[in-house]
Amino acid sequence: MTDTPEPPAEPSEPLGELMSRVARQLQEEHGNIEATLQAITAAAVGAVPGAAECGISYVIGRRKVEPRAWTSELPKDVDGLQDELGEGPCLDTVWDEQVVRVDDVRTEQRWPRFSARAADLGAGSMMCFQLFVEGDNLGALNVYAREAGVLDEDSQEVGLMFAAHAAVALAGAEHEQNLHAGMRNRDVIGQAKGILMERHKLTADQAFGVLVRTSSLTNRKLHDLAEEFTSTGQLPGD
Repeated sequence: MTDTPEPPAEPSEPLGELMSRVARQLQEEHGNIEATLQAITAAAVGAVPGAAECGISYVIGRRKVEPRAWTSELPKDVDGLQDELGEGPCLDTVWDEQVVRVDDVRTEQRWPRFSARAADLGAGSMMCFQLFVEGDNLGALNVYAREAGVLDEDSQEVGLMFAAHAAVALAGAEHEQNLHAGMRNRDVIGQAKGILMERHKLTADQAFGVLVRTSSLTNRKLHDLAEEFTSTGQLPGD
């Protein structure tokens, strides 16, 4: 009796189509940084071959590791471990390279203390892709498999392209959020100016000058001062 041959594997999605789909997914969360981060990690698991989990590391001042948008406790715990030990892929090689690949976490020798404990947490293999470097701060996209040797050359190729798309989406979300914040700041300052102009019969420039002087004297941000004034009607020294 002969074995029935298995049906041929379905062809994988062409890389160009995959990246187009990913770009559309990430654009849906424009202007919301946290939602964009969550969309990036969720999409990475479906896009990078072999990836089972994903998280984003913010490395602050080349020392502090802050986990963001993890898909499970594994990425969060591994980032916490790097922060505790002061060693690991996000704290070393990724500063100078676009990708750091760890084929077998348990036997990895570059970070011996980190490797053994990360393996105990459930990490079998992992890759870190650079998202951005701003001064001493770094953003890295980390994908994980629970078995060693699962993340391969295809994973690295797709991951690099994915990280490039993700970096653009994240930069766009940050830019749009900053624009929205700037518009809100101008609106509340304009409201505060209007109140002063009506209350004290001032010109727009005079009212703005009052706000600026009060901000300086009280050592408070202009926006915060204006927001409190529009809410309470009270200005220090008014």
